[in-house]
Amino acid sequence: MSVAAIAKAAGVSHMTFFRHFPTKESVVVGDLFDPALAAAVAAQPRSRTPLQRTVHGVLGAVASPEGTQELASAEFADRIRLIAATPSLRGAVWASSAATQDALFYALVESGSPGPAARAAAGALMGAATAILLDWAATAQTGNPIRALNEGLESLIGASP
Repeated sequence: MSVAAIAKAAGVSHMTFFRHFPTKESVVVGDLFDPALAAAVAAQPRSRTPLQRTVHGVLGAVASPEGTQELASAEFADRIRLIAATPSLRGAVWASSAATQDALFYALVESGSPGPAARAAAGALMGAATAILLDWAATAQTGNPIRALNEGLESLIGASP
């Protein structure tokens, strides 16, 4: 579907569309959850490693009422399945995850974690979470992806769900 068709269906001009979405793919892959994830990571005890803080913070945000509502929604499942089935969207979601990775990195550094460890933790979390969600969608699993995220992300820190 063209941007012109999307804009027309939404009742906005082509230019208005691009004021809100820099690319057609960003309509699907944009993530407004970054501030909540970053805050949850920053709130984790500093006695934990950066990876533990990142995993526990993100899983805590996912388990919040807002996170659970989002990830358990039919719209989220449809969006992830569309992304998994569309090569250009898969590429766009990996690029989009860089912004989330940066938000997690800065949350860790600003709350005392060393830069290289914070970068590794944020990158590991985003790589794993993105891969888990795309696999969940591509393998046509039923239900919501929260269990898959819990199992996969906790395995990063040697924990069991």
